Amino acid sequence: MQQDSALSKVAGMAPPGPGLQATPDAPHTAPAQSDGSARGEEFRDDLRAPGSLNAQARKALSAQELLPFTQLDDVRSLLAMAQTGVLLVAAGALIVGLWGSPWMLAGIVLMGVAQHSLFILSHEAAHYRLLSHRGANDMLGRLIGMSSGVSMCTYRVTHRLHHNNLYGSEDPDTAIHGGYPRGKAYLLRKLLQDVVGWNAWKTYAYFFGAPAINEDTQRAIRPLDDTSSQLRKAARQDRYVVVCAHIVMPSIAFALGGVHALTVYMAVWIVPLLTALQPILRLRAICEHGAVSDLSSPLTAARSNRTFGSAANRVLGAILFPHHVNYHLEHHLYPAVPHYHLPALHRALQSRGVLEGAEVRDIPDTLKMIFAPRKSKITAGADHV
Repeated sequence: MQQDSALSKVAGMAPPGPGLQATPDAPHTAPAQSDGSARGEEFRDDLRAPGSLNAQARKALSAQELLPFTQLDDVRSLLAMAQTGVLLVAAGALIVGLWGSPWMLAGIVLMGVAQHSLFILSHEAAHYRLLSHRGANDMLGRLIGMSSGVSMCTYRVTHRLHHNNLYGSEDPDTAIHGGYPRGKAYLLRKLLQDVVGWNAWKTYAYFFGAPAINEDTQRAIRPLDDTSSQLRKAARQDRYVVVCAHIVMPSIAFALGGVHALTVYMAVWIVPLLTALQPILRLRAICEHGAVSDLSSPLTAARSNRTFGSAANRVLGAILFPHHVNYHLEHHLYPAVPHYHLPALHRALQSRGVLEGAEVRDIPDTLKMIFAPRKSKITAGADHV
């Protein structure tokens, strides 16, 4: 019983105090309020039942074995940020260097890939996994999110509901990845709309706390209604800062260089955000959760996609899954594990046979599943029981 309790503390994910690492003595599971209700801050353990695979996974590693995987390494996070920074500079230089040429589009695509890498770092910060000091983690996470028009503090609240209610009625992400396969024509149409920027407003509505309506439940999730007053206040303040930043940045560009500088700023930064980034965000989300057939465990309701082996895995992995975000079912099992420890966690679970029967696939195989012909509602419902 003590071991199970320690494991729960380490595997859960709520904010530790400033500068604290995740240990059994400084747990990631938020305490309950005095009335016994949840604080509305924690990323809870996924204890869904039935789910023999889920139970097997959670018993595979003791609290002591899991603990090293949860330790934060600021140097590795800074190296990840530096890697993303180099990609951003290269993409920007390519756009400016090819200005006026059709090949400039290659730079815009590369910038979208780099901006997606920023989104993943913001995701790490939302989980308090970017830096070991909470204040520094939140400050840097908010800056990263702000640069891309994302309120990291609002996303933290939204993303908590996704983890705690995966494929449930309260999951705000089901509207994005649920119901697949929906047919090749449907997904291609959505991706084309993304490429031209038609759906960008929906993306930013999501990151500002207003996810799309779930087609199955016809219900709009409002995450800020289900969190602590502290996180709600932080989210609201953060959104004001993001909006102000995106008024100030183009204004500075115009003040420094007039219409030409403003045009360059829009082409280098805003156009990729609204176009090239959008299909990447959609495809990654669907590859992580789309077209699954067993919702009883994170091992089968979430998917890990291999980014090694074949050339297709490597190329598609570089575009869709930066910073080891491809290890998504491991992330759902243990959200306290930072991105750079996920490959080792995957190997540990694999060596214990936990991943037998789990959703672990090559990326081309995943794409075949999500682009498959649409299932009837009767069949889809039977699969999701």
